[in-house]
Amino acid sequence: MAEAEPQALTYIPEVILKKRKHKEESIALTRKTQLELGQNGGKKRRMDDIKRPEQFVREFRDKELDLIRMKQRTKRAKSALSIPNSKLLFVIRIHGKNDMHPKTRNILYKLRLTRIFHGVFLKATPGVLELLQKVEPYVTYGYPNVKNVSDLIYKKGYGKIDNKRVPLIDNNIIEQALGKHGIVCIEDIVHEVVNAGPHFKEISSFLGSFSLNKPKEGLMGKKALYIDGGDTGNRENQINDLINKMN
Repeated sequence: MAEAEPQALTYIPEVILKKRKHKEESIALTRKTQLELGQNGGKKRRMDDIKRPEQFVREFRDKELDLIRMKQRTKRAKSALSIPNSKLLFVIRIHGKNDMHPKTRNILYKLRLTRIFHGVFLKATPGVLELLQKVEPYVTYGYPNVKNVSDLIYKKGYGKIDNKRVPLIDNNIIEQALGKHGIVCIEDIVHEVVNAGPHFKEISSFLGSFSLNKPKEGLMGKKALYIDGGDTGNRENQINDLINKMN
């Protein structure tokens, strides 16, 4: 019986062999780096993330103290709430992270102030003023002038369409969302906000909150009231100076 002839080896171009070798070396290097991080850096990060018992106690006490102070503020007589000089407020969240009680956080979220250095336009109603009183250590507010209202909407305004933030670069977007209320362009939005008009609620929901820049000056990190030399509470017309620094 005749022996089978040996099959010829498949020819592989040198370029492909080099690429294959480079890929194998790259995978080996990546794996080595991952193992080193797992043995050193990974452990270090995990140890840093572990909270000590006293940290839990301190955070719990801070949150409970925040709740107690909020209840004390709400016991003030309603007459203690200053009568606003304007129907329109611009409110900026300037504090609040880990030391807040969940009830405080819920109020801030209700006001659409979910992040620090975000601002919203609100109508100066008794209900809104009471909510602001409850979260006073975490916000500052006042009466924005027409120029700042216009600048905020034109420069930092976004509309919410299908739960997505859309820049206001086309009046068709505004007409699509608010046309049924007779609001078809940015100027209509500015006019309605400045005058706190009948469709203010719809516009506020459409605009969402304004993302502001952290000011280099103007905030001292104090939760005392602005009238007492701190950062929080009603600044009245002085809010416009802060807006200019954050816009």
